[in-house]
Amino acid sequence: MTDVQPDARSGVQPDVEPASTVGQRGDIPRRAWVEQLMGMPVSIHVRGPRAHDANVARTVATAFASLHAVDAMFSTYRDDSEISRLQRHELTLAACSAEIRDVHTLCRSALERTAGYFDAWGWRGAGVFDPTGLVKGWAIGRAGLLLAALDDCDFAIDAGGDVLVHCADPDAAPWRIGIEDPRDRTQVLATVELHDGAVATSGTAARGTHIVDPFTRTPVESILSATVIGPSIVWADVWATTAVARGVGAVEWTESLHGTSGMLVLADGTVPRGALPD
Repeated sequence: MTDVQPDARSGVQPDVEPASTVGQRGDIPRRAWVEQLMGMPVSIHVRGPRAHDANVARTVATAFASLHAVDAMFSTYRDDSEISRLQRHELTLAACSAEIRDVHTLCRSALERTAGYFDAWGWRGAGVFDPTGLVKGWAIGRAGLLLAALDDCDFAIDAGGDVLVHCADPDAAPWRIGIEDPRDRTQVLATVELHDGAVATSGTAARGTHIVDPFTRTPVESILSATVIGPSIVWADVWATTAVARGVGAVEWTESLHGTSGMLVLADGTVPRGALPD
């Protein structure tokens, strides 16, 4: 894949919604569901000849149930969640569920692979483990495995700008994903066509300046958004967050992310070419 470059046209394309959401062609039976999860709307889109079958609806319900279970387990806003109990030292890691331990292992790997820029122990201070920045992608990936059982349907999951897509037929039309302009969220900055894989965007558009440089403990303002496209939703999300945390240094760092593509938008609105390699 090549770097994603801004669309030559301005305005929202007819079949693409802003905010890294999913568009699709209208000649294929399709259905979409949306629920509020993890403080955001999460939508599941299914297309294919049996998109309206009861089995599809049941599978989607199972995927949403999986997402709700993850939310209940990892929510730092719930006093009774397992992650909150771990943070209060009411549980040891060894006593936690396999899911908590799995995410803990992934966060350790992310800390090492990003040279400390993605730090689930650092951004709240005092060494408290908070996997919020990774668990959304992990949860989407788990839900995607459930939806993959629909072997004659394509699916897409969109959760707050992180998108996972799959086409059951490799010859099917790709999903079209719009990447919003962080300076004007009503506009699409670029469009990605993807059969299988993930698109993750991190930045200031939705929640303001909320990503902190873990070494200086100051909010990062030099990058408005970073979008990464790759095979894994977990790692696309980690790379996108890390790119923002690195600030202008991300332009050089992202050259090492082989097997990915994407784009950066700097604070002055420029989009560096070559910021993410094939």
